[in-house]
Amino acid sequence: MVHRVAVLVLDKFAPLDLGAPGQIFWAARTADGEHLYEVVTCSVDGGPVRSHVGYSVLPDHGLEALEGADTVVVPGVHGGEVVRDGTIPDVLREALRGRPRVMSICTGAFVLAAAGLLDGRPATTHWRDAERFRRLFPRVRLDPDVLFVDDGDVLTSAGVAAGLDLCLHVVRRDHGSEVANRTARRCVMPPWREGGQAQYIERPLPPASGTGTAATRAWALERLDQPLDLATLAGHARMSVRTFTRRFRQETGLSPAQWLIRQRVELARHLLETSDLTVDQVARRSGFGSAVSLRQHLNAVVGVSPLAYRQTFRAS
Repeated sequence: MVHRVAVLVLDKFAPLDLGAPGQIFWAARTADGEHLYEVVTCSVDGGPVRSHVGYSVLPDHGLEALEGADTVVVPGVHGGEVVRDGTIPDVLREALRGRPRVMSICTGAFVLAAAGLLDGRPATTHWRDAERFRRLFPRVRLDPDVLFVDDGDVLTSAGVAAGLDLCLHVVRRDHGSEVANRTARRCVMPPWREGGQAQYIERPLPPASGTGTAATRAWALERLDQPLDLATLAGHARMSVRTFTRRFRQETGLSPAQWLIRQRVELARHLLETSDLTVDQVARRSGFGSAVSLRQHLNAVVGVSPLAYRQTFRAS
């Protein structure tokens, strides 16, 4: 059955936040090209809604679209009562409650918090708005240093591109790595940025001189099944260990060890979903060496064992 996504657009909405769910979920398809999601857009009254950059959109639906939705997405807003004093109309609060799954992008988290959906729960929003959010919603366990937070039936993301990451994460959660990777290729975006990655990276691109770590990262991705310690990586980059570690963190927001583990977990997930390799073989191919090590790292990321992960995504 096609999963129905309702995108709720509010006054002073952020344009990219509005477009992200439509693009990602529209692009998510089976190997035969069948759509996995239906995306509808709505406003509170079904009327036009104005962005914060000087144009309006006219959604096809009002709040009734939320009634049959499997997932509701609230894009960010840049103004209005919700970001000023943390309030929303009663009709909107009631419409958001009781939904199977609710997501926010950027300052859309203010809307979920104002509806009472984030009380006592972990969440994130754009780092720029973190202090205001904390003042308005002290009961929310805000973490402004991550790209997104998945708390089961309520998910929140940081600003702008992090909304794309969250939507792709949901595709991966719903349908596995193969579908998510295919969706990412269709959207010409990185296939995976884990939610715990830092929002703000001091230098996200390698220096123009070519003295960054991008070439070494590409080299390492082809050798994940081999021993790759810090000295080996730094040697390939022709840097001292200290310089390599500093530049690596500046460019990725992660230490080399953290980055390697995440890439190996991603490779293991792909192999578990798409191959008939045993768990021991998957562990060796992905660089973990043993099934015990693979089990520990996979459980830390997705909370299940390799066999449970394979059964879940093979069944879907």
